[in-house]
Amino acid sequence: MTTASCSQNSNDDDIMDKIQPSTYYMNQNNFAFCGYCLKIARNTSANQGVSAYVWDAGVALCRYFEKENISFTGQKVIELGSGTGIVGLLATLLGGNVTFTDQPNALQQIEHNIAINIPAACRHRINVRPLIWGEDHIRFTNEYDFILGSDLVYSSASYSSLIRTLHYLAHPDTIIYLASAFRKGNGSLSFHDVLLPMYFKCLVVDKLADKDITVYKMTKIGRGPEDWFLT
Repeated sequence: MTTASCSQNSNDDDIMDKIQPSTYYMNQNNFAFCGYCLKIARNTSANQGVSAYVWDAGVALCRYFEKENISFTGQKVIELGSGTGIVGLLATLLGGNVTFTDQPNALQQIEHNIAINIPAACRHRINVRPLIWGEDHIRFTNEYDFILGSDLVYSSASYSSLIRTLHYLAHPDTIIYLASAFRKGNGSLSFHDVLLPMYFKCLVVDKLADKDITVYKMTKIGRGPEDWFLT
């Protein structure tokens, strides 16, 4: 599918240089995928943290969906750590019934981006809910066809909670797409090479070598939540 004409700006280093914790502003960038132009507003207020930025891993996952001509039509989709909502917005426009999740303070930003990107006639296919990994996951179903996540692997303190949540939400036929940027000193390489394969069948489906980003396609394997890492 031809990409729409749309200006684009997604440089993680530039974004981090502009973080001002004491300020509040909305800043909009445009991104083009699958013939759609997404207008992503970013609320960089003091309590938004990393949720206020469009990270390269999210852009990489959207580009993968475009490259592979993936359709989510009629599929039940949940996105973890939605942030600005860029990945979930594209999945919605590609036909999915999408649940956006993040910490409570990020939900208003997601709802704003839904309002400016998704036609009113499609919004019945959208749900926005708070989800704290390892805590709130039991309030959700495990009937999702797809689980999406981008740049979720940034703090080793959250890794056990993330795996627990992914494992709970997935059934054996659920397809998980996880796009990760590898960073030094946070154990991300060990997470992907050692921990994830204990609970999921992991296939590398795309790589951006210049940014050290990898896209994984995963399915759940038969280790239950009673196992040591998930308890």
